[in-house]
Amino acid sequence: MTVTRTAAALLAAVLIAATSLPVSIDAYRAPVVAAALDAGAHLVNDIWGFRHDPEVAALAAQRGVPAVVMHNQRGRDFHDVIGDVTAGFNESIRAARAAGLPRDQLILDPGFGFGWTVDQNLEMLRRLGELRALGLPLLVGTSRKSTLGAVLDLPEDQRIWGTAATVALSIANGADIVRVHDVAAMKQVCVMTDAVVRPRPAS
Repeated sequence: MTVTRTAAALLAAVLIAATSLPVSIDAYRAPVVAAALDAGAHLVNDIWGFRHDPEVAALAAQRGVPAVVMHNQRGRDFHDVIGDVTAGFNESIRAARAAGLPRDQLILDPGFGFGWTVDQNLEMLRRLGELRALGLPLLVGTSRKSTLGAVLDLPEDQRIWGTAATVALSIANGADIVRVHDVAAMKQVCVMTDAVVRPRPAS
């Protein structure tokens, strides 16, 4: 779906009025991002990691907002799952630095489902912990995606348990943020997984 500047501004304004939670603009064109930020959006999510429009990085820097930079494997040659993701992240980090966007304002998304085969997506989750070496927060979005459908042979609306498994595995392997559809159910998965892999200090 193509979102215009006007639509982005309207959507952001409606969401911001309806919730006290931070609102993210999922876009990779600077004019659309600017309109949403003007309307009060708090976070930029660029599925091309600043490769499509470097001005998105400049906007995030100018407005002082964090940015999720996703590695998108589409149109790239494949060599190694984690190696390719790391190379893509390094490109995004360089673009951010060139735009004046501080490194500590970046969140990394390895792009589960964006240009990968089923086996490559599963390998990504298995090896996710290797990306911790970059020293930045990791965001993973597996919710209801086609890889789950391929493994489970289920339609999109019946992939909640598959999503739960991938969310738990993502957190166990180092994810700091997960993007999900079924928020109430996945909150329980997150809280339980965190209790195991990130225990609170004893009081």
